[in-house]
Amino acid sequence: MTPDQLADTVLARLGPGRRIVAIAGAPGSGKSTLAEALVDTLNARAPGQAALLPMDGFHYDDLFLVPAGLRERKGAPDTFDAAGFGHALRRLRAADEPHVAVPVFDRKLEIARAGARLIPATARIIVTEGNWLLLDRAPWSDLAPLYDLTLALDVPEVELERRLTDRWLGFGFDPQRARDWVASNDMPNARLATQGSRPADITIRQTSDPAG
Repeated sequence: MTPDQLADTVLARLGPGRRIVAIAGAPGSGKSTLAEALVDTLNARAPGQAALLPMDGFHYDDLFLVPAGLRERKGAPDTFDAAGFGHALRRLRAADEPHVAVPVFDRKLEIARAGARLIPATARIIVTEGNWLLLDRAPWSDLAPLYDLTLALDVPEVELERRLTDRWLGFGFDPQRARDWVASNDMPNARLATQGSRPADITIRQTSDPAG
C-alpha cells in the first residue's frame, strides 16, 4: 500500500473532528518511514491537516535505565513512559489548547528531546507510531480507546534482522556489536510486538521500503 493509497483509506474511514491514527509494528518494520510519508501525503493535499507523534519520544532516559538495570533492555515495553504517552494522546484528543508540545527521540544521541515538536490544534489528524501501541497488556492496552484507526506492519523476521543490523551499523556499531544487540534486544522486542499485539484494523504485509 502506497502512502497515497493509505491516505485515501484514512480519509475515507475517519469522520470530522480530531482523529488519531496508530501505526504499530516491530522494530525495523518501517513504522516511522510510513508514518512520516502518510503525514507528508495528507499535508500535500491539505496543508497542516496532519501531525506526527512518535512514541519513541517517551523513552525513559539512560539516567533512569542504567541504575534501574534496564539499559540492556532499552526499547522493551517497560522502558517507555506509557502514562506520559497516554496523557499526551488525551490532550491531543481534547484539542482545547493552541498546541501540545511533545518530545522527540534523537537516535544519534540516544536521548529524548523534551518539547521538540509542537502539534497545533489545527492539525485534524494525528498519526502516532510505535512498537507497543497495540500491545495486549496494561498499561498499553488501556490506550486502545484513544485510537480511531489502527494499522500494523507485518515484516518477515529475516528482513527485520537485516534492517536492524544495517541501522546499527549506520550509527557506528561494529558488525559484531550490531549483530549482538539485534539478537539480544531488538529481535526479542520484535517477536513480542508481533506475537503480543492485538489485531489492527488494517495489516500491511511488506518486505520493501513502506514509502516506496
